[in-house]
Amino acid sequence: MGQPVREYLLTLCVTVAVTYLLTGPVRKFAIAAGAMPEIRARDVHREPTPRLGGIAMFGGLCAGLLVADHLRNLNGVFELSNEPRALLSGAALIWLVGVLDDKFELDALIKLGAQMIAAGVMVMQGLTILFLPVPGIGTVALTQWQGNLLTVALVVITINAVNFVDGLDGLAAGMVCIASAAFFLYGYRIWFGYGIEAAAPATLFAAILMGMCLGFLPHNMHPARIFMGDSGSMLIGLVLAASTISITGQVDPDTMALFAGGERNATHAMLPAFIPLVLPLTIVAIPIADLVLAIVRRTWKGQSPFAADRGHLHHRLLELGHSHSRAVLIMYFWSGLIAFGAVAYSVNSASMWIVLAIAALSALGLVLLLLPRFTPRAPRWAEGLVPPRYRHAERAAEAAVREDAGTEPEPARPIAAGVAGVNGATAVGPRSRLPDRRKAGSAR
Repeated sequence: MGQPVREYLLTLCVTVAVTYLLTGPVRKFAIAAGAMPEIRARDVHREPTPRLGGIAMFGGLCAGLLVADHLRNLNGVFELSNEPRALLSGAALIWLVGVLDDKFELDALIKLGAQMIAAGVMVMQGLTILFLPVPGIGTVALTQWQGNLLTVALVVITINAVNFVDGLDGLAAGMVCIASAAFFLYGYRIWFGYGIEAAAPATLFAAILMGMCLGFLPHNMHPARIFMGDSGSMLIGLVLAASTISITGQVDPDTMALFAGGERNATHAMLPAFIPLVLPLTIVAIPIADLVLAIVRRTWKGQSPFAADRGHLHHRLLELGHSHSRAVLIMYFWSGLIAFGAVAYSVNSASMWIVLAIAALSALGLVLLLLPRFTPRAPRWAEGLVPPRYRHAERAAEAAVREDAGTEPEPARPIAAGVAGVNGATAVGPRSRLPDRRKAGSAR
């Protein structure tokens, strides 16, 4: 194992540990500060759950950057580039706005403006797109205004895509963790495979982002004890966008022409993960798709694109009949398939085995997606050996009656919010499982 790999592992472990250890105290602080909004009609959890998890994630980000700055190989990232400082400045601003939103519910337009300002802060410090590799043409240099506008647009889109998908316990953190893992492999290959130092900042950002998500996930998995809130979702969205901008807009494909047999061939070889307009779609394809569908759906109904509803992809999975945990795992599966598939294709786009493997896994994903629609039924002679959900309807009802025979059902007793030992995903209250969508409130 090389020295750079060990330093990345050390940075990753420190980020995970700091984020994990800070989340517990942050949860207590959020409860004391009253950052526990009431249950809204579109929410899946059943009891008010503290937010502000982004505070712990920001602490992990700062710890990861601090440790990397004192390591021999990673220290060069800070000496040769201003991008880590640009990332920290933009992250601090968007994190502060997110904390205020978690507590006081800021207006959506205010948050949008803050996202653009945070992107502008990073642009002013050099984290911007300088050129685009275009298929069949080669590298196209962008003017300063073109690069700045494209950078701001990419940051805002990625932030809101991650924020939109943050609707189930552990969903956003897990999907971003998968995307950052795939992106780390790609960035590491560009840095140490081709010897391109300009890819070093993006590789470091991806490793730290992975640590932030891994440290927070144990507290956020179903049933969640704390939510990351907008302070966390906007933060990890910005870090992910900074990684894509750094490696896409700063690494010149011409530097890889020697290894790919010409500038145009190099552009084609790295196409799946190099074009800024395509790379975010491959890395966070599921959140981006959810964002686009939400905007189209709300605009078609005459609503504001920022109006919250229960039409997101994860809500659809629950309506199909998937459990909370299975819906999250299905979203993980598709995110991993698209992200790692794009990275594998960028490594060897001529391999038919990669295409066949992606196609086979996609078919498996479709089967898992539609599984509740096609629940298998056991033969009648074997119904006594399987759970009730696999029996025919009348036999399952008879079995339930026999099991309940001679017992009187206990009266339903609502559980008050805040009872010890009851968390947001398991409390049983008067609210129905799938309330009317027309009563949607603001975003989580």
